[in-house]
Amino acid sequence: MVAAIQAPLLQYTLFYSSDDNALSLNDLSDTAIQPNGVNKVQTQTYNQAILAVAEAAQIALAESAAKQKAKRTSAQESHFLCAWLVEMFKVKRFPKIVANDISGWITLARSKGAGAMLPQLFDAIATQYRQVEKPAISQHQAVQELLAELETDDWFVIADSAFSNEPKTKLKLAGNGQSSLVVCEDQLAQHFEGDKLTKALPIYVRGDEKHFAQKALDKGLLVSPGNKKTSMIKHHKTYLIAPNNQLGELCLLVSI
Repeated sequence: MVAAIQAPLLQYTLFYSSDDNALSLNDLSDTAIQPNGVNKVQTQTYNQAILAVAEAAQIALAESAAKQKAKRTSAQESHFLCAWLVEMFKVKRFPKIVANDISGWITLARSKGAGAMLPQLFDAIATQYRQVEKPAISQHQAVQELLAELETDDWFVIADSAFSNEPKTKLKLAGNGQSSLVVCEDQLAQHFEGDKLTKALPIYVRGDEKHFAQKALDKGLLVSPGNKKTSMIKHHKTYLIAPNNQLGELCLLVSI
């Protein structure tokens, strides 16, 4: 009998602060300032909002670079984007739904400088979220093709076993170190209505998560960052695929 271990999901940090430039979640509202200066009720999804941040950052960096005679160093680009993020936070350019991402990037840039890789981060976000805006196939077909393709890549794929929800033990999957993927047979059936995914689908993976995420992206799917605490399978991490790719948090980025 396989049982699920119930563990709290990863929580967002509610605020960022520093002695010289304090930022609080209260600095953002549910309204966004439009180019014409008019406040508009925010109706963006997380995906739309995070893509808007990434694309605006790309434009700001490109426009700033065009004004410079010499090519900027990575450290200078990071400093510019950090300052830009602080300013965007203060003027409420983006909605609360991405506040934790922005404050986290500011903290990262201030502590790591060029090591934060902000230009590469925004390029990766823009690339992945644009790629799934208009998927060519349904999520049901995408999941089925993902499982089949990983199996051809010599992954050990299990999709024909059902799990109980008793929160005490985990399944131990015997193997010889081969990359593996497990998805509950019942969830695979019940979380879809026809071709439409209606409830987040947990997928348990042991292996190269970037390879897994890239294969999913090729099928038009975003996957969440892995979570070992919520996994029902020993030595595996839980990754979620959400209806319409709306994870509500930053997806696992394949190129960062």
